[in-house]
Amino acid sequence: MKFRLFLSREACEEYAQEMEKLAYSLLELISLSLGLPAERLNSFFKDQTSFMRLNYYPRCPNPRLALGVGRHKDSGALTILAQDDVGGLEVQRKTDGEWIRVRPTPHAFIVNVGDVIQVWSNDKYESVEHRVMVNSERERFSIPFFFNPTHSVMVSPIKELINEQNPEKYKVYNWGKFHTTRNLSNFKKLNVENVTFIILGCLKAQLFD
Repeated sequence: MKFRLFLSREACEEYAQEMEKLAYSLLELISLSLGLPAERLNSFFKDQTSFMRLNYYPRCPNPRLALGVGRHKDSGALTILAQDDVGGLEVQRKTDGEWIRVRPTPHAFIVNVGDVIQVWSNDKYESVEHRVMVNSERERFSIPFFFNPTHSVMVSPIKELINEQNPEKYKVYNWGKFHTTRNLSNFKKLNVENVTFIILGCLKAQLFD
């Protein structure tokens, strides 16, 4: 997949529409895998709060001194990631906490399951902690599409999946309120810290390179 620094608004809108179609297809497959009707989860996205982001990570002479994006889990339903061949995405292995590099696969997307799917499935699917490391020699581009529910949706384990052997593991919460609060507090602060960390880390690396 080839990336260009400048993308037209029309191209971005067209890309987002195609990602939305793909997200619905994935959502229906997840629903079927849970023993539910294919379109069981679709109604939660009637007036969705999905969005797309264009990420640019400058090269850094000493990537050990900088992070592209700090460790986190995606709070929404699904994240569909397109990236170039540079790579940098790492996921944390649950068994020992080791960070594992996700190698880029040509002409393929990376799909992250978010917290919302984990709650709906009552832990049958798990949101994985991940981060992004910068590269010492090459800049990196990525385009994540965040597939998120309607603002008013109340998120809780799907009732058809709950029984005596599989009781509810999560309390209900409002997606819009949670998402807004997170953006205005912890997650927004984390993004600012990451940007500062990249700049200061790369400057320090250049001074001592």
